[in-house]
Amino acid sequence: MKRSSYLLSLLQNKEHLSFRQQLQLTVLLSIPAIIAQFSSIAMQYIDASMVGSLGAHASASIGLVVSSTWLFWGICTTVAAGFSVQVAHRIGANDRKGARAILRQAIISTLLFSLVLVAIGAVVAPRLPYWLGGDNSIAADASKYFLIFILSLPALQLNFLASGMLRSSGNMHIPSALNVIMTILDVIFNFFLIFPSRELHVLGFSLHVPGANLGVVGAALGTAIAYFVTAVLLLSYLITKDKNLRLTKEKGSFRPQKNILKKALKISFPMTLEHTVIMGAQILSTVIVAPLGVASIAANSFAITAEGLCYMPGYGIAEAATTLVGQSFGAQRKHLAKRFAYITVFLGMLVMSVMGAIMYFAAPLIMRFMTPDTEIISLGVMALRIEAFAEPMFAASIVAYGVFVGAGDTLVPSIMNFSSIWAIRLVLAAILAPVMGLRGVWIAMCIELCFRGAIFLFRLFKSKWLNEMPVT
Repeated sequence: MKRSSYLLSLLQNKEHLSFRQQLQLTVLLSIPAIIAQFSSIAMQYIDASMVGSLGAHASASIGLVVSSTWLFWGICTTVAAGFSVQVAHRIGANDRKGARAILRQAIISTLLFSLVLVAIGAVVAPRLPYWLGGDNSIAADASKYFLIFILSLPALQLNFLASGMLRSSGNMHIPSALNVIMTILDVIFNFFLIFPSRELHVLGFSLHVPGANLGVVGAALGTAIAYFVTAVLLLSYLITKDKNLRLTKEKGSFRPQKNILKKALKISFPMTLEHTVIMGAQILSTVIVAPLGVASIAANSFAITAEGLCYMPGYGIAEAATTLVGQSFGAQRKHLAKRFAYITVFLGMLVMSVMGAIMYFAAPLIMRFMTPDTEIISLGVMALRIEAFAEPMFAASIVAYGVFVGAGDTLVPSIMNFSSIWAIRLVLAAILAPVMGLRGVWIAMCIELCFRGAIFLFRLFKSKWLNEMPVT
């Protein structure tokens, strides 16, 4: 942590950074971000595997609404990014007082926004499973799971905001550590909330374990409580401990200011619109999969969750890219921003290529851990092995997008993202699913991800995104 702080100070003070130091800083910021991303997907993996032990219908009830939860989850992320990118620019320019002023406004603005999302989600929760093509056998649990997730959005929003602000200041370790703690808490809460009271036999000893026997509802409650505890811890550290952003340094107004909100809207609106359109596509994909049966719904959901183990390193490196490019922009160091962009993108492609190979060979083991159902395992293994071939180009799109976000260049990349999904993935999935079943859906996804990576690399190398650099 001291080494990364020293290297970031060289960046902010416009001192020379050798290629070795650039690479070292990239790795130092990426590793904790990757750990945080792994813990995030681990929560979904844990929920899926614990609920999977209850049977295919319980798994399908979560799988049916998972794309919808990701829609709201992602909107919270993009709204927080509108403020955290501004903070990265201010810290890169050594304007820490200005960064703290943005943080104050961000806390109030994002919290109010999350309450609006809660109201919207609560209204649609009862009918959502039926709109997605679910039948009566899974609709009730699916609706309850979604509603509990929606009610946890304020905690999730503050979690994303605090994590993003800390990363923008170069502090990757605290968000990483607390995300790991959140995963542990999720396991503990799920352990007691999902299952009934039971006797565990360990090393010849019998231990009575109390349980609430809430099933799918227990999984949702366990995750929601973990979100809340982690949000409190992250905000407490951010406000009282972080050397760049702690608000105890001076008094300031929490009242939102027009210019800050306008900049936040410029950064986050294209990202929010993109995510909404993309998740709309994911929801439509669920509608395409739903007629294929309960086993296909569950296998599709499990495979999506399991694939996260492969692409989460890419998102971790993308977060490092956003911080490094954002601070380079704030420091008015265009050449350094470009170097960090290339380093992070190629590192992401390398790491995810390795992860794709591991996923291909470990697919049966991964799926068996999540469910005992042989039909679901077979379908899930097939999906994961198809997707493994897309991981290098998927990495290119993920990390390049993080580069563009750090530059404040979000409109064109957002259009590229959702256009690729709607024009290629959904069209191919709609054509192939009736003929090839779930295999056709995942072939369509693989083709689209390779195309998307190619167009993101093209935009990265053209360097037009560098024109977003503000003039001081």
